[in-house]
Amino acid sequence: MTKQSSNTTVGKKMLPTLALSTLMLMTFGNLGTSMAFSLQSANMGRIFQTLGADPTKLGFFFILPPLAGMLVQPLVGYFSDRTWIPKIGRRLPYLILGSVVAIIVMVLLPNSGSFGFKTSTALWFGAIAILFMDLSSNMSMQPFKMMISDMVNDEQKDFAWSWQTIWGNIGGVIANLFPYIFTALGVANVAAEGQLPASVKLAFYVGAIILAVSAAFTIWKVEEYDPKTYAKYHGIEENREKLSMVQILVKAPKVFWTLGLVEFFSWAGFQYLWTYGTGTVAQNIWHTVDAASKGFQAAGNWFGVLSAIETVAAIVWGIMISRLNNKTRKPAYTLGMLLGAVGFYLVATTHSQAMSAVAFVFLGIAWVTMNAIPFTILTNALDGSHDGTYMGLFNSWICLPQIVASVASFALFPALGNFMPHMILVSAVLFLIGALSVWIIKETSVEHGL
Repeated sequence: MTKQSSNTTVGKKMLPTLALSTLMLMTFGNLGTSMAFSLQSANMGRIFQTLGADPTKLGFFFILPPLAGMLVQPLVGYFSDRTWIPKIGRRLPYLILGSVVAIIVMVLLPNSGSFGFKTSTALWFGAIAILFMDLSSNMSMQPFKMMISDMVNDEQKDFAWSWQTIWGNIGGVIANLFPYIFTALGVANVAAEGQLPASVKLAFYVGAIILAVSAAFTIWKVEEYDPKTYAKYHGIEENREKLSMVQILVKAPKVFWTLGLVEFFSWAGFQYLWTYGTGTVAQNIWHTVDAASKGFQAAGNWFGVLSAIETVAAIVWGIMISRLNNKTRKPAYTLGMLLGAVGFYLVATTHSQAMSAVAFVFLGIAWVTMNAIPFTILTNALDGSHDGTYMGLFNSWICLPQIVASVASFALFPALGNFMPHMILVSAVLFLIGALSVWIIKETSVEHGL
């Protein structure tokens, strides 16, 4: 791995400038991990409604993944801060374990309705499979975030986070198009009642293979800093005091807390899209709520195409915002969230496939905005002492809004007439508030002494 030398003393954080090829290698493996997440998020509503879930109880199944994230990511961060395995690294051992488990579960999940279980058992099997898939996917995704904090200086962080998101979105495009492509190639898109179509099963199988290949590529090519080099570049003592997670949290920079409010509105909004998006598209465009119907399964395929459109837009927008600075990040965030609000409104109201595609262009802009900018702001404020733990704990600000949104849906959905498009309108309102919330943040930089 190519990196420039740097003279650094304790107390002064001075990470080297990395070669472009190094940044690409460091972020590339996120393609496969994000493919697993995309297959999960784009198909969860379809999977559980096909298995026979009551639409009014859909929120229950969407609580499990963020709960898994809140448990796993802080632990991965905390323990990986204390891990060093020669010739493997600090974060990469967790990537290896998480990827192996995720691959296994990706094969099991789409078969939840194929083992002869009764409906309730199939739903529980699917719920547990989703839980383990999210546990393992979180374990494999977190190292990619931590390596940017570990190894990338402030000048290159916007670029690194944008490309991290871009690679993830490329994986998302491919994953979301799989059911549509396989159906076009003649793979069955309908199945016996309570079972998932072969097009969905094959999408998960191929996704598992790509996850294995991309994760192996990053594990093979990325060389993490050893403890001595890490301490030198971060200006910290190599044998520094080991604090508990609570002590570390108490010492968190202020921006860690203010970003929590900002993250709430964006992630709660997308939770409703993942939960009710397929049903909204089926109701508005295919005029059906019957999960066993050909129209609903066609809507499920189209939602995958829309998700692919979203990720293509995210890739383009990610490139455009890869050179932001502390004067342009907050205006860019506000613009992205406002466009996201427009996108949610269009999803909730349009009866046109073409307009639904336009809506997801706006949602793609919002997606890369809410993923890239907050992480840049956070990592600029960290001093290198406990970056993995902070990155893991910060994931709670992503998971908690999803849990709150899912719990709230048990009351909101009936109150809004058991009408899925109305839940997407709630997302639009959340994004309008989120567009303003970023202005409470005061950006800091340990590296620049700000």
